[in-house]
Amino acid sequence: MQNIWLLTATAATLGFVHTLIGPDHYLPFIVISRARNWKLRKTLWISFLCGLGHVLSSVALGFLGIALGMAVGHLERVESTRGNIASWLLIGFGLAYLVWGLRKAYRSKPHEHVHYHPDGEKHVHTHTHENGHLHLHEDGSEGGEKKNITPWVLFLIFVFGPCEPLIPLVMYPAAQHSTSGVILVTAAFGLTTILTMLMIIALSSWGLSFVRLGGLERYSHALAGGLILISGLAVQFLGL
Repeated sequence: MQNIWLLTATAATLGFVHTLIGPDHYLPFIVISRARNWKLRKTLWISFLCGLGHVLSSVALGFLGIALGMAVGHLERVESTRGNIASWLLIGFGLAYLVWGLRKAYRSKPHEHVHYHPDGEKHVHTHTHENGHLHLHEDGSEGGEKKNITPWVLFLIFVFGPCEPLIPLVMYPAAQHSTSGVILVTAAFGLTTILTMLMIIALSSWGLSFVRLGGLERYSHALAGGLILISGLAVQFLGL
């Protein structure tokens, strides 16, 4: 049990470091939340679900490997393949979001139209190609936010994303036929990973809430896409 507790502490430490040095674990949530004006509760909930999928997918693979008697090296190769898929998905998502954000920014550029009435009176209103002519509802609202698939895309990417350090950690207590050891190690790694994600995302989102982009605000989606793209490239080519 002394070895198991030492391994559990190691799992918690690796979970923290693994998350901290991997910008793909938190940057997409921070920038998407800022661009889409998500409330902190919504951001943390989506982040939690994605983090849970991220950890559980590797746990499921590890248990499958244990059941099939796979060697650690074979499972690590599978995790590496999953990592490549996840990083390319992140790159593709960032690029697509960047292009969409630039298009949205272009169409959201406000310009004025002058309207003349039959009685000679004229009025000027602001118009954008993104929203058309602005008509408020009776309650003063502009209608609800459109549904989007962004959270689902992030969840899919995170499910593909591997927790590489977890596999060898889990295999040791499994080889010792220690069910409690497997549970402790998995729980320590998973909880530390998710809590670190949520802590970084919460602090960063709070800090960014004070940042005002001014005239660049309409480029917030493009900036988010660009940062996600850079994050994906860093994971793929720098091994972060």
